[in-house]
Amino acid sequence: MASSFRVRYAPSPTGEPHLGNIRSALFNWLFARSVGGTFIVRIEDTDQARLVPGATDAILDALRWLGLDWDEGPKAGGDHGPYVQSDRKAMGLYQEHVDWLIAEKKAYYCFCTPEDLDAMRKEQMALGASPRYDRRHRDISEEEVAEGFKMNPNPVVRFKMPLGGQITVDDIVRGMVTFEAGLLDDFVLLKSDGFPTYHLANIVDDHLMEISHVMRAEEWLPSAPRHKELYAAFGYEMPLLAHLPIILGPDRSKLSKRHGSTSVLHYRDIGYLPDAMVNYLALLGWSLDDRTDVISREDLVKHFSIERIVASPAVFNIEKLDWFNGLYIREMPLDQLCAALVPYLEAAESGLPASVARPLDVDYLMRILPLERERLKMLAQAPEMLKFFFEEQPELDAQMLVQKGMDLDSTRVALEASLTVAEGSDPFDADPMEQRYRELADQLSLKTGQLFGTLRVATTARSAAPPLFATMAVLGKERCLARMRHALDALDSIPTAG
Repeated sequence: MASSFRVRYAPSPTGEPHLGNIRSALFNWLFARSVGGTFIVRIEDTDQARLVPGATDAILDALRWLGLDWDEGPKAGGDHGPYVQSDRKAMGLYQEHVDWLIAEKKAYYCFCTPEDLDAMRKEQMALGASPRYDRRHRDISEEEVAEGFKMNPNPVVRFKMPLGGQITVDDIVRGMVTFEAGLLDDFVLLKSDGFPTYHLANIVDDHLMEISHVMRAEEWLPSAPRHKELYAAFGYEMPLLAHLPIILGPDRSKLSKRHGSTSVLHYRDIGYLPDAMVNYLALLGWSLDDRTDVISREDLVKHFSIERIVASPAVFNIEKLDWFNGLYIREMPLDQLCAALVPYLEAAESGLPASVARPLDVDYLMRILPLERERLKMLAQAPEMLKFFFEEQPELDAQMLVQKGMDLDSTRVALEASLTVAEGSDPFDADPMEQRYRELADQLSLKTGQLFGTLRVATTARSAAPPLFATMAVLGKERCLARMRHALDALDSIPTAG
């Protein structure tokens, strides 16, 4: 039954959520929504030394931004809580399981100090062996255990792994994966501070939360044989496993900040759209077919299946993400895009210059956006891209007024004639203006590119801008006339030859 499908996203609050981490959340969410199952968020905070204040809030904020709503977890509640592992520890859940394993001779106290383990590693390396715990406390007597507590009252607890043979794990993505048991050491279940390790806590919690499928990063695959043995020791049924492909940079090295990998919230803050991010992340290790890139959230839910997840590494390309975001920006209803841009434009530090009055004229912005949305890749670009529409007089580099093949005198003549044409343009509409200026270029024996280039710089202070005459029409007659007069005055600042 669909209700039996239960998956979890279980991040550790040791920093802000990154792309690979959130991709795991997305795949779990898509699977749950595609089968009518339950998506659970569980905070795994047992590594107390690495906790970062505010990290849990950042993780939940990232999920909310992307629209990955959870059915059970922090803020949502549920029948399988609490959903923070430190709260579950306080209930004694992990200690209870450890005590049972010890009583059943399936786990044991290890009294080695950090210094003991360091000396052990050095000795093994000196002999050319791979460093690992030597199981010295695995089969000691009860008397030796009592003595051990006198020397080290806070021992760790280790699990008894098989000493030989093979352990085969069935993975939905990778098939049957076999490990040599003799190469796996007796891993720690309970740390000296009383907190469980990931290995213990996630097995106990996944069982008690009735998790049916575990979809997690490929880096956890080497832990799978340990987990299989631990499930067997408890007599618990192991969830189905799916280890997601690693995400690499375009150079196929480990994804890092130099490839554009950063906090998912950074992408939110600079104006990537959640639907664009969801679409792109879904394609990092999964595909609908061999040709479809742009997939709506609804279609992702409709068609998602674990069987289409690939084992080979996925490649993150920031340019492809920018392409997706630009596409989604262009497809946004204009009023929604306008509403999304206003906070970026009105921001005190990073928005439009302080000289631009707030609140912005939304009707004016709605006239601007059709001209610029084709070039917009992220919302945070808008203040720089649009500011010449709002400033009374953008900062002008007079040298840019002089186009290739023109000199100071011909530029001045062109500007004076352009000013006259603008003064006589009524209505101040794009199409009739373009026709008049084409005729003016012929009269002045200039190429249209030369005249239009000078006019563009005069009215926008930029050499590249949206379609010139549509831009002038939006700027309005009075503003264009004022800027053209300013450009004429600016020509006087250019030194003449000789």
